Amino acid sequence: MPEFLKEIKRTHDCGALRGTDAGATVVLFGWVASRRDHGGCVFIDLRDRGGITQVVFEPHTSAPAHALSSELRSEYCIGLRGVVHDRGERRNPNLPTGEIEVHCTELTIFSRSDTPPFEIADDANANESIRLKHRALDLRRPSLQKNFVLRSQIYQTARRVLTAHKFLEIETPFLVKYTPGGARNFLVPSRLSPGQFYALAESPQLFKQLFMVAGFDRYFQIVRCFRDEDLRQDRQPEFTQIDAEMSFVIEEDVQGVFEALMAGLWKDILGIELARPFPRLSYAEAMGLYGSDKPDLRFGLPLCEVTEVVRKHDGGNVEMLRQVVSAKTAGEAPVVKGWRLPAAEASKMSNAEIDKLEEFVKGLGARGLARARIGAGGAWTRSPMKTMSEGLRQDLNRAAGLQEGDVFFLQFGAPKLVNTVLGALRLHVANKLGIVPAGQWKFGWITEFPLFERADDGKLVASHHPFTSPMEEDLDRLESDPASVRARAYDLVLNGNEIAGGSIRIHRGDVQSRVFRAIGLTDEDAHTKFGFLLDAFRHGPPPHGGIAAGLDRLAMLLCGADSLRDVIAFPKTQKGTDLCTDAPSAVSGKQLDELHIGLITKEP
Repeated sequence: MPEFLKEIKRTHDCGALRGTDAGATVVLFGWVASRRDHGGCVFIDLRDRGGITQVVFEPHTSAPAHALSSELRSEYCIGLRGVVHDRGERRNPNLPTGEIEVHCTELTIFSRSDTPPFEIADDANANESIRLKHRALDLRRPSLQKNFVLRSQIYQTARRVLTAHKFLEIETPFLVKYTPGGARNFLVPSRLSPGQFYALAESPQLFKQLFMVAGFDRYFQIVRCFRDEDLRQDRQPEFTQIDAEMSFVIEEDVQGVFEALMAGLWKDILGIELARPFPRLSYAEAMGLYGSDKPDLRFGLPLCEVTEVVRKHDGGNVEMLRQVVSAKTAGEAPVVKGWRLPAAEASKMSNAEIDKLEEFVKGLGARGLARARIGAGGAWTRSPMKTMSEGLRQDLNRAAGLQEGDVFFLQFGAPKLVNTVLGALRLHVANKLGIVPAGQWKFGWITEFPLFERADDGKLVASHHPFTSPMEEDLDRLESDPASVRARAYDLVLNGNEIAGGSIRIHRGDVQSRVFRAIGLTDEDAHTKFGFLLDAFRHGPPPHGGIAAGLDRLAMLLCGADSLRDVIAFPKTQKGTDLCTDAPSAVSGKQLDELHIGLITKEP
């Protein structure tokens, strides 16, 4: 008798058969998704990553196969041979294979299964911790399998598009030199060099710049990166980037390649043609209009700054406004910004719902939410700013384009807080009212970021990394006003998500030294941290720039998933643990001795 696997080979996956296959003899392998005994005939749904096929076991078709089918239970792994039959009036329109069923003539059980800890189904209501602990079973769910099929397509398209643009795929090390600054690194002790440590690479940044010095003028890599940071829904300690670097380019060259990559992905995976080039906004424009450097461009509702209007009226009898416009600060001057919700949308919100928004913005750090409904003749109703002068009210109406029935939200204070509050409020209200259009993909480039930002201790640090080139026209302010210097940096945003970021790099030694000095790095400090790169840069570095896209987030968006954990095969929890393998775990004293490491036990 023929033997499965050796002589009886699979002919189709479980999602392939259609009505046109009726009469064919087929061989299917997979797992029992469900079993139903109809008193003489046994039905199962057989599942593999291709889909589900209904299989029938009948005594008159094959008595041995029918007898063995009585043993089948959920998640048994089986192989079968049978004949495809048209289901006629019993067709299932909810299944791609619903036109047919396979009448089994031969059956083998490859392996049996204990009762699974949860139902292997997309609508199963299983605790996430249980699903992560039994991740191999969780990954059998059709929705997750579709996610990983799509993720694989991303890899294939990325390689195809970048190779077509003459990029070379080259790997970089994971075990690297620890360089302080930036994200926190995972440290790896060296057994062969006692007391010394590698770091797990948080990105290939320095190595890909070395490739440019080496003359590999177009590099890419689909690479794992590691950061020992606090986790959240959209962050994992290990993640994947599509990383690229190019020589002899300006910003538009790098952006053009990644636009082609995005167009290829959306065409191959979703069948959607993207309009190019993508729109571009400077960082200042994005913050001014949307209060965010990753704005959702699928809808309008822009912010408007009214600081000068309020200053003209010296606060217009509102003491808090007067204090803002008269404040003398060493840093960024306070601002007054507003946001108009048009009457058509404002009518969908009750006064009580608008009042509740104050609690929302307090959760973002705001002291409160100034607001008003616009009544007849431009009057402000239900506003806490009852002392506001008529002149200021009229000028604000004109500046913000306010009409009867609109709602106007106002924030004032430090620019960072004001933008954060109004930008988040814009998104919150738009989602609450259903303003965000479904099924749209709005890409955009954000450019000209600040080169530096202030750390918590007030010191300047590099906003991107210290090898990002300043704008040529801002170079003369590197020493006199470094906070105003713009970077040749760019982010690609999509529907309110940052999906890629990069910059044109510094290739001139004199400029690099000036940037290091601006962030407080002496020549000795710089050489200690980055000496191998700086030494290479003494030998004719080309002008170059690059970019990296978060592959996990791209997969999440393309799949329509809610969490990165749905597109990462073996994700970590928010505490950084892998429940499937029980990592991290303790190691033996012998292993620690070999690494010359001792553990300190803290008193309870």
